[in-house]
Order: sequence, then C-alpha cells, then structure tokens
Amino acid sequence: MSDGRTVILRSRNKRARGVKLFVALPSALFLGFLALFHSGEVLTLEDSGDSADVIVVPGGDGAPRAAHAARLWKEGRAPLVLVTGDGDCLFNRQILIREGVNPSAVFAECRSGSTWENALMSAPILRRMGAKTALIVTNWYHSRRAVASFSAVCPQMRFISAPVAEKAPWDPGHFATDTEILVKEYTKLGWYLLSGRIGGADIEQSIMYPDLCRPALNER
Repeated sequence: MSDGRTVILRSRNKRARGVKLFVALPSALFLGFLALFHSGEVLTLEDSGDSADVIVVPGGDGAPRAAHAARLWKEGRAPLVLVTGDGDCLFNRQILIREGVNPSAVFAECRSGSTWENALMSAPILRRMGAKTALIVTNWYHSRRAVASFSAVCPQMRFISAPVAEKAPWDPGHFATDTEILVKEYTKLGWYLLSGRIGGADIEQSIMYPDLCRPALNER
C-alpha cells in the first residue's frame, strides 16, 4: 500500500473516531444529566410507615441519621436500635441516648467500613435479636443501595426504608456538592450490581451470600 493511501486511510479513521466522539459525548452528558435530575426517583426508597423489630442506622453522615432514628424509636416504630459502622457508631449511640432512647435498647457494631460490611456484620446481631423486620435509616440517596445490601445478606428479613429526609431533586444551584454526592452514589450502586452483591434473588447470589440472619443448623 502506498504512503499516500496510508495517509488517506489514517485521516479517514481519525475523522470516523472524531464523529463517534462527537455523537457519544453529548449523549453521555445528556444521560448523565437525566440520571442527576431523576436521582430522587432512582435512588430513593420511600418510608412506608410500617413498624419493625429493630431500627438499623448504617454509618456515615452521623448525627442526622441518629437523630431521625431516635424520633422513630420514640414514635414506637421499633423497640430496638442498631448502629453500625466503624467511623461513628459510638457517636451515633451517644446521640440516640441523648435524644431519649433507652440505653438498653441501643446496640452497636463498630467494625464495618462500608454499606456492604454494615449488612454483613450486622447480620449476626440481627439473628441474635430474632428480628424479622428492620427499618433502615439513612440518607435518601443511599436508601436503595442500603436496603438492597441488607436484603441480599438477610433475604428472609423484610427491610423498610426510613430515609432521614424526603427525596430532594438535584439542585443546579448546588451543582458541585450535589453532583459529587450523586455521582459517587451511582458509581457505588453500579459496582454493587456488577459485582453481584445486590440484584435479583437468583440462585447464584443465594449460593454466594447465604442468609446470614438465619441460624446455622448447629444453632437451632
């Protein structure tokens, strides 16, 4: 092949890549904007108002979650509270007690470092409690992933979302802060789905992640 034809082919390939990028980039930006704009509907699980056996407070964003859990406890939504997470479990416990929750009703798991570990390490405690239902108290944008994680680890339990605040639409006025939070949450949710941690209750997931909230045969 002559040098001239080679140059022409390379030029065409560059133009083709340029056209693809020209089409793909706006499409990706548009889809990203839609994901941000509809983040409330995609990421949030609403509070059904049901009561439960225990309130679970995953770690992160400390005080607001603990304060909301205390309100739910005082409303009689659940008799027990479990705080989980290595960063703020004891701090959250202090807030719960300060807000009027009976100290004997508060349990803590202080080793987990992620939402998935929150679920894994809370499972033995939930099992010892004999809990069949639980309220998950977290931020609205974290509620879907949190409930899905606990449901994957303890499929025989029913987990009810009780977000700290109602879902809020993405606010362009707080572009940097809101966008960073939501992009991180979408990324984590996508990773949990791709890794098989959360998803449909298929046989593969059941084998990988047995129901850790059910007692083992030698415990029955």
